[in-house]
Amino acid sequence: MHLDIQFKLKENPLYIKYLREHSYWYKILIREPKLIDKYIEEVKTFYHLRTSDKINKAIDTFNLVSNLFNNMI
Repeated sequence: MHLDIQFKLKENPLYIKYLREHSYWYKILIREPKLIDKYIEEVKTFYHLRTSDKINKAIDTFNLVSNLFNNMI
């Protein structure tokens, strides 16, 4: 595996964790190091780290708090 790919994977513990859980990515990244961006996107999707996921989580939290206050009144 290319050194730049290894450094990119080691900069985030979730990348390593996902790689260990989905080991088929080892072979893909060794053969096609250009697919690192696709790998990172898959990790973000799996762990709900995309911006849209964070926005949805904030909206859900706001709705929960709003419902709690409405029920208290």
